[in-house]
Amino acid sequence: MPGTDDRDLAARAASGDQDAFRAIFRTHVKPVYWIAHGILGSPADAEDVTQETFVVAWRRLPGLELVNDSLLPWLATICRFQAANRLRVLRRDRRNTADAVDETVADTVSVEDQVITATLAERIATEVNLLDDVDRKIFALCAVEGYSYQAAAEQLGISHAVVRNRLSRVRTRLRGAAGEVRDA
Repeated sequence: MPGTDDRDLAARAASGDQDAFRAIFRTHVKPVYWIAHGILGSPADAEDVTQETFVVAWRRLPGLELVNDSLLPWLATICRFQAANRLRVLRRDRRNTADAVDETVADTVSVEDQVITATLAERIATEVNLLDDVDRKIFALCAVEGYSYQAAAEQLGISHAVVRNRLSRVRTRLRGAAGEVRDA
């Protein structure tokens, strides 16, 4: 469903449209996973928290009033809460068992890191929304859904070189936006 905006997908998913929710999942699963991984540092825990994030989102969609055109900031907030809950459980389990769960689990969740992560997600979502239609579709297909350049080119009816060059410019733009957040 490239080109369908989050507002429309959210409204359809809130009314029970599972295909719309699948499109939301495909669009946002990678950024949500990386937010969880950044907090937890464990791929397995990040996968669990990502799944929990989308379960919570599915339940809460009917009452959602979307304030901008992207669901990513809302999903990032849910993810951060789920990750914080996971950290509490891991620390409790570590205290209550003879076998340490994982010594790499952080003792605290940095509020500054959470703010930076949320700000970064919002900034990237804003930049993606500012892209022209073709660039947004290329980004959605290649960076979000994992299409090869050739598959995206065939899907959009453009050349492999156009996809490669435009995606390169989009990534450079997003890296610049991410750098602005980190430098702020």
